[in-house]
Amino acid sequence: MRMALVCGAALMVSASGGCTGKSELRYLDFQTKQPVAQSADMEPVTIVIEPFEDRRADKARIGTRTHLWGGVTHFDVVGGRPADMISQALVNRLKTRSWGNRAWNVRLGQAGSATDADIVISGQVQEFSAGAKSRAFSTVIDAKSRLTIQAKNAEDKSTTTRSIEGARSRTVFWFGEQDVQELLAATLDDGIERLIADTMVVQKAVRPAR
Repeated sequence: MRMALVCGAALMVSASGGCTGKSELRYLDFQTKQPVAQSADMEPVTIVIEPFEDRRADKARIGTRTHLWGGVTHFDVVGGRPADMISQALVNRLKTRSWGNRAWNVRLGQAGSATDADIVISGQVQEFSAGAKSRAFSTVIDAKSRLTIQAKNAEDKSTTTRSIEGARSRTVFWFGEQDVQELLAATLDDGIERLIADTMVVQKAVRPAR
């Protein structure tokens, strides 16, 4: 089952929008579904994921919609920290179904605090954005992400690094803010699936799958 990121719709508005020359900022709530309880026979490997670094060129927002008759709507995540949201999404995904379709012992931890971890995963968010352009009778939405994820293995001090890029596009007749959120969530989901497919855990260490 693919990781689900639940839409929370826009929670805050900074200015009245939709009219010519106006702009507004809306916050999207990427609340991840709580993972099910981990099974007693989960893999005996301790994995800690550190909060990802935000290295985006534009940290003010994650997306912009250009309206047909002028004006723009900007989007950001609740709290303004998409890198934290992405690292938490990875934690939840690995807890439920990951390598070998198994549940793993995964938790979020601050950098340098994982003294008992077999594997420490860190990452950088280079891009996580969406653009929407309204035209007559439709709106075109494009979403893209670019992440670098690094796994450090305590057993032999080795490191496995993966650069993951993803993009999706959608055209809708009736535009809703959930369209932006769902497309970004799907793009992130694609990246996590690719990370799992491209790596494997062998003897308490993350290795390239090929």
